[in-house]
Amino acid sequence: MNSTFSIELRVRYQETDQMGIVYHTNYLNWFEIARTEWFRQSGTTYRQLEEKGLMLPVTKIQCEFINSAKYDDWVEIAVSVKSYNKVRLSFEYEIHRLPDQKLLVRGTSEHVFTTRTGKIVRLDKAHPEVYQFIVSQI
Repeated sequence: MNSTFSIELRVRYQETDQMGIVYHTNYLNWFEIARTEWFRQSGTTYRQLEEKGLMLPVTKIQCEFINSAKYDDWVEIAVSVKSYNKVRLSFEYEIHRLPDQKLLVRGTSEHVFTTRTGKIVRLDKAHPEVYQFIVSQI
């Protein structure tokens, strides 16, 4: 993954099942945490995009479970832009257990820029400053 941003977190008890293994939907939450922090570290936030009337809904998500994270593990969630065009933005993710760097999960998410009412936005025309911002980050 190019231009990778990563964030670390400790697996909380509430994120696990009775066996102490992370419940599968939590990995998608971790993807979102990494994605929103990618925007923040790049110099903008989801809030700022929404203030401009831009939404970024998920249109497709894929997750491959390779190994399990368990309660109290320290994990790293890495995110990078997979592809980008005037209306769509795709990310790829890898989650590793620390400190051994064992790969736990790999995945992707696809998003489309829309207005608050769901109309697809061609970003280079409607918000060229946001388009250029994202281009400069990849």
